[in-house]
Amino acid sequence: MPARIKRGDTVVVLSGRDRGKRGQVRQVLPKKERLVVEGVNIIKKHQRARQAGQQSEIVEREAPIHMSNVMLVDPNTDEPTRVGYRRREDGSWVRVGKRSGEDLD
Repeated sequence: MPARIKRGDTVVVLSGRDRGKRGQVRQVLPKKERLVVEGVNIIKKHQRARQAGQQSEIVEREAPIHMSNVMLVDPNTDEPTRVGYRRREDGSWVRVGKRSGEDLD
């Protein structure tokens, strides 16, 4: 079966300080059950100077967020939805939005 959330999907954050924000999934970390979402869970990382003459800096970047804290946005209805699966005629699996009943892939 395919993954519930894939790279490039649009998701909405359900809990945490970024609740309500939408963003595209940049990276999926399936073993850790986490996602990196564009514009969500921004952290500040203090970066040490690597070479002589280079300046130390504070870099802002997206940190991973747990999959349970986001919900997929159905591209057909533009609303958050749970994800189900069904088989196509050729035997492959396709993701289905539970709210609309339409294919997501």
